[in-house]
Amino acid sequence: MQLTADQSLMLNYPSIVVLTGAGISAESGIRTFRGSGGLWENHSIEDVATLEGYYRNPALVQAFYNDRRQRLSEVVCNAAHKALSDFEKSFDGEFLLVTQNVDDLHSRAGSQNLIHMHGELYKVSCQDTEQVFEWYDDLTTETLCPCCQMAGNLRPHIVWFGEMPLEMDRIYKALSQCDLFVSIGTSGNVYPAAGFFEEAKAAGAETVELNLEPGTNASRFDRSLSGPATELVPEFFNALLG
Repeated sequence: MQLTADQSLMLNYPSIVVLTGAGISAESGIRTFRGSGGLWENHSIEDVATLEGYYRNPALVQAFYNDRRQRLSEVVCNAAHKALSDFEKSFDGEFLLVTQNVDDLHSRAGSQNLIHMHGELYKVSCQDTEQVFEWYDDLTTETLCPCCQMAGNLRPHIVWFGEMPLEMDRIYKALSQCDLFVSIGTSGNVYPAAGFFEEAKAAGAETVELNLEPGTNASRFDRSLSGPATELVPEFFNALLG
């Protein structure tokens, strides 16, 4: 019996986990996380991406994320985001997309089985109850929390340095069961995401890196392909579907 392309894919990779980083959104005009000198858009990481920085100057942190939230309306998802969404719709196996990005471009492209491990710009959370709310407006230290009605209790729903990324149990379970792991547009410097390929490898999965330039661990992947995400991602996932 001759297998179709889709059936062959199901036999080779019945379970796929994809990790995306800042590189997949860079071509949409969103700056990568860390620039020269360890700065994030001209701000110290310690000032705008740690809980300690938030406690020192909550107004500065709120203003920083307000600005980033507002800029999201100016960008659009690109061919790489769309290729992953299209692949998910066509693939009959298990598929999980994990992103380190806090933008909403994967969602806009139509991705469904998606984990934002570092949080989302369009969400805020109550520091007391940990309830999460969709939020598209500016947030200030005077904003009343919808659940506790306290001013200053809402913070950006962003995982800062020193905090535990979201849904790690679900991610590690998927990694332990996957047959193919693909890392897209991430440097491989930030843990725990930088170690995901090792978890997948230990489970027997094939590991592939798609990056503008080889990442820190490129030589340890089974395959490492270099080039723009808008070219590599559609080409790679279209080839999987035959």
